[in-house]
Amino acid sequence: MTTTSTPLRTPPVWRSLMFVPVTVDKFVETAHTRGADGLILDLEDSILPQDKAEARERVAAAAKRVGRNGADVLVRINRPWRLAVRDLEALVCREITAVMLAKAEDARHVRFIAEILDELEAERGLPNGHTRLMPALESPSALLRAEEIAAAHPRVVALTLGSEDFALSMGMAPTAEGLFYPKQQMAVAARAAGVMPMGFMGSVADIRAPDAFRAVVDQAHRLGFMGACVIHPTLVAVLNDGYRPQPEELAQARRVVQAFETSGAAGAIRLDGKMVDLPIVDRARQLIARDAAIEKRIGSRPAATA
Repeated sequence: MTTTSTPLRTPPVWRSLMFVPVTVDKFVETAHTRGADGLILDLEDSILPQDKAEARERVAAAAKRVGRNGADVLVRINRPWRLAVRDLEALVCREITAVMLAKAEDARHVRFIAEILDELEAERGLPNGHTRLMPALESPSALLRAEEIAAAHPRVVALTLGSEDFALSMGMAPTAEGLFYPKQQMAVAARAAGVMPMGFMGSVADIRAPDAFRAVVDQAHRLGFMGACVIHPTLVAVLNDGYRPQPEELAQARRVVQAFETSGAAGAIRLDGKMVDLPIVDRARQLIARDAAIEKRIGSRPAATA
């Protein structure tokens, strides 16, 4: 029996997503120099309750500042509906291309958000679907509904698991050991729905030295994750390199594709004494396409300025 994976829905290049507290001017002013593929303006956990209204008022102007060197701009919104609706009304604009849904619980939650976005985009002259979605699973019940959440709406392009809140809801420490299974389960659900699995085996709050963090990112890349969120700018470069196909991987992928296409075979071939069948060829092609997308993304961005 032949099996196929669900193709990704035209995924953005988000190797690195860095959180930026929208009310901290010095972070907003320097975010564009950090080299992240995407910058997440935070209206949720890093903002105190008494500062939510101010953060909401700042978000559109902050988006123009952080995105001026070509990074995608996302916004993490609050979960309570009264706050979430106000957040959406404040953020929908041309400069903001995605929303991170904190504490996504089910497909209905995602579809309600998408319906609000439909209305706001129409009112503001934006194309329908301009604002994409990345739900964050942060409870055991959300994890059990991961596949339905990932497949809830075409706006969804990525899925992640909120390590700290998920660990809290499980009564466990947010360690790589405890998070390995739920993050893998989330990644399987994402791939089944054709969206990007985001993350690594650990917590975004667990700031590591870049050298130690690289091993964590390399592991996540091998396990099929496509990017991750961080809160510290020194880790952005690690994500950008770690979630990009490495030169030796690319060289081998090109050899595999060339050998297969030159052979004219419809099935398996032998290369370097090993069998190369269609899944290996397809994986090589995906790797080459992924690197080309990253290269195009890098080439389209202006040089960072202070």
